[in-house]
Amino acid sequence: MLRLPVLFAKFVKIEHSVFALPFAYAGAFLAHQKIPAFDRIFWITMVMVAARSLAMGLNRVIDYEIDARNPRTASREIPAGTLSLSQGVAFCGVSLAALCVGLYQLPPLTWYLSPIVVAAFVIYPYTKRFTSLCHLFLGATIGLAPVGAWVAITYSLAWKPFLLMGIVTFWIAGFDIIYACLDLDFDRREGIHSLPVSLGVRRALWVTRVFHLLAVALMVVVGMVFSKLGGIYFLGVAVVAALLAYENAIVSTRDLSRVNTAFMTMNGVISIVYIAFLTTDIVVK
Repeated sequence: MLRLPVLFAKFVKIEHSVFALPFAYAGAFLAHQKIPAFDRIFWITMVMVAARSLAMGLNRVIDYEIDARNPRTASREIPAGTLSLSQGVAFCGVSLAALCVGLYQLPPLTWYLSPIVVAAFVIYPYTKRFTSLCHLFLGATIGLAPVGAWVAITYSLAWKPFLLMGIVTFWIAGFDIIYACLDLDFDRREGIHSLPVSLGVRRALWVTRVFHLLAVALMVVVGMVFSKLGGIYFLGVAVVAALLAYENAIVSTRDLSRVNTAFMTMNGVISIVYIAFLTTDIVVK
């Protein structure tokens, strides 16, 4: 009985929730200008984890045949046979149900807007089949997290959380480009679209640097737009900028051996650093 939950956790790489969840909290904290009540944070967390599990589950189910042909991904649960396709579909159904339960506890506007989010989850896996801009679509899909959290707190939609969405979009699109470099030869053979395929690794990595620079610039704009934020927040932005610079420095056309370090370790640290400094700045004022 214990084996199946562990397999499902690996199936959706539950540890990758650390990428989007802190930015969802950022949207909630900035909307409220302080730490919201525990119950609201609890339901936001449930919704974000369920949404992220649904998105990853759909990606694994839709792409299982491609994953089976790729030596790097052939060991994933469905291609390897440790989970069946029907179990993957069932997991998506349970995740969708959990998402609905969580949304029911939040303002009605979150429920009304949720079909847009779920549609993005379904569409994303197909984008790599027809456009090299799939990285930006992924980033924008995950970037909906802080917008949703803002709506959950304010009961309304505004332009400010879209600054956070922009940060997440460019940040995640940038490191997804780095990650796509691992599959360059396979993607070329299979006709899978990515910027490393269309531009080559060197130029694609320069696009990553531009995207990450834009993400940092938007972080600065957030600090200027929200008067509650001050020196502590901008110190955090400086730390994030340094971490992004390091992430880009350890990956090059000559050495892709540290892509996994750049992808998982560095980006997990970046998201935690950002929310830690943002939260501290809000709390101490």
